[in-house]
Amino acid sequence: MPLRPAAAACALALALLTSLGDAFAHEGHDHAAPSPLVTPAPASGPRAEAASSRFELVALPRGEVLVLYLDRFATNAPVLEAAVSVETPNGRVAAAPTPDGTYRLAAPWLGRAGHHDLSVSVTEAGETDVLDLALDIPAPAPTAAPASSETAADALRAHLARQNPLATAAGGFILGLATVLLMRGRRLVPTLAMIAVTATLLIGTAVAHEGHDHGAAPVQAGGAGGMALAAPLPGERAARLEDGSVFVPKATQRLLALRTTMVAPEIVARTLELPGRVVPDPNASGVVQSSVGGRLAAPEGGFPRLGTRVRRGAVLATVTPPVQAVDVSDMRQRQGELDQQIAIVARRVARFERLAPTGALAQTQLDDARSELEGLRDRRAALDRVRGEPEALVAPVDGVIAETNVAAGAMAVPGSVLFRIVEPGRLWIEALSFETPEDDAPASARLGDGRILALSPRGIGLADRNQAVPVQFAVEGDTTGLRLGQFVTVLTSAVGERRGLPVPRGSVLRSEGTTRIYEHVGAERFVGRPVRAEPLDAERMLIAEGLEPGRRVVVEGVELLDQVR
Repeated sequence: MPLRPAAAACALALALLTSLGDAFAHEGHDHAAPSPLVTPAPASGPRAEAASSRFELVALPRGEVLVLYLDRFATNAPVLEAAVSVETPNGRVAAAPTPDGTYRLAAPWLGRAGHHDLSVSVTEAGETDVLDLALDIPAPAPTAAPASSETAADALRAHLARQNPLATAAGGFILGLATVLLMRGRRLVPTLAMIAVTATLLIGTAVAHEGHDHGAAPVQAGGAGGMALAAPLPGERAARLEDGSVFVPKATQRLLALRTTMVAPEIVARTLELPGRVVPDPNASGVVQSSVGGRLAAPEGGFPRLGTRVRRGAVLATVTPPVQAVDVSDMRQRQGELDQQIAIVARRVARFERLAPTGALAQTQLDDARSELEGLRDRRAALDRVRGEPEALVAPVDGVIAETNVAAGAMAVPGSVLFRIVEPGRLWIEALSFETPEDDAPASARLGDGRILALSPRGIGLADRNQAVPVQFAVEGDTTGLRLGQFVTVLTSAVGERRGLPVPRGSVLRSEGTTRIYEHVGAERFVGRPVRAEPLDAERMLIAEGLEPGRRVVVEGVELLDQVR
């Protein structure tokens, strides 16, 4: 192969690889130092908001249509069945409700840039509120001039410069190897063909990958009751702003089901939060124990299984007392003595019976002999029963078998619990308190799964258990799912009062050693407030510091709101 064609081929390959640059990187994957975090803009277009004592309104232009989000001011719940009309530059226009929970009206005047004052009338349940909106429509941005050929080339080079160097190196190595092999074979045309094919594949892959989108797929959400919620505007999303507040568009608020409440101060009794556990009602539970040691045996039908309901007096098991060798010898000796006495008295009775009719013997003597014989026979029969008759273990109360510790042939220890019987509908909770709670104060218990149990007091003990006093409560209502020994948190009242803002427990967040709530400060803005909160009861917390009365606090969807970054 001549030198000049070979040099030309190598130069062509090098030029192609150099021009391709980083041709195969995923766009947006930069292996250099990360760029600084940029706070996204809270909104992608003009908007206006207004509020009254009953309603909160947000207006969004969408082309030549004005979209209205109408919610209740106190709860942030959507208002779906109200009569809404808007005083526009073209006169008063009625807004029609839509299936996505918004109100819409045609607004061709939105195409004109400038300031627009709108008056919205909302009528519900015979009452009308008027809300004033100030909407500013910006002037349209100037249209960009068509790019020249030089600008397009610069854009292409800029795009190729954003690609992956690893793919380029691999392609260059394969192309170089093929070129060397073909050049050694003195084949210039195949070499140039190989270079062209490889370059075409590289460029084709880069162009095809340009249109690939790694972003998140759009999510379609359905509202409660089958209502299709309106999706947020393109480019408009929830974001945490530089001042720490959270911007959440109204459409996103409905997707997250954010709900609020107005807080008001109250004077409440002091609350005690006590550790407790589930115990049986002593009047509706019992245990089965053996009074003597012996070998266990199942009654007819077998031992009762766990969860089996039994009636009072039912035989649950039998215990056969063991007889030692010494005891057997003594019993046999005693049996022999009784048998001998029975034989002697029996002969005496037979003799007295022959003499009594002749008058030689008094009738009383015959009766005494007969009684003595009957007593000896009873003692002999009782001795036989002691040797072979087992002890029957019976249920002391009606209820359900909650615990068993039996097996056929096992030796029962006197005093050991073989069965525990509990009435599941009558359970108590025993808690330990370091302060004396109020007598007959209402109480509640919170389970690990969030369930709330209503309790009624049953007594306060005087015994000292590690400097704590036992307090017992009866569970009122449904006890399904409770088990003996299960731990609960009991909340009851103590002597004294305190003042604060009651809020639902779900509105208070605890993380990283801080306690905070989210306040709804604007139609689409929320601010996290650090507060000092104390338990009030099983369902509420008391805000003692950090929040002023009359503010709106998020009570539903707080965890989702806190995840916005």
